[in-house]
Amino acid sequence: QVHLVESGGGLVQAGGSLRLSCAASGRTFNTYAMGWFRQAPGKEREFVACFTWTGSSTNYADSVRGRFTISADNAKNTVYLQMNSLKPEDTAVYYCAQRIRPGRNNLPRSYDYWGQGTQVTVSS
Repeated sequence: QVHLVESGGGLVQAGGSLRLSCAASGRTFNTYAMGWFRQAPGKEREFVACFTWTGSSTNYADSVRGRFTISADNAKNTVYLQMNSLKPEDTAVYYCAQRIRPGRNNLPRSYDYWGQGTQVTVSS
């Protein structure tokens, strides 16, 4: 079993920055990829970014590419999401997720474990 805990959410003005963290514990040795998703009220959960341990490759949704950066610290079993130039439409609950096998980066069903989420609110 894997336990994921997100932190770093909060309230920020448009144009500001936040850094989210996701700490993993438990059976983390067989992690294939880590992803960030978000869900706004009344909307489906959507892909934000993914970090694949093989080759340290990254993948982003078009809506955040160039503004958000995903990174990972293997020694700390932690993945980060640096969010810059935040917009009101970035407001959502952000979830960290872990995948233990290859799959589609942008599909929630590809991921095996999920955190509880952290709220990000961007005011205009």
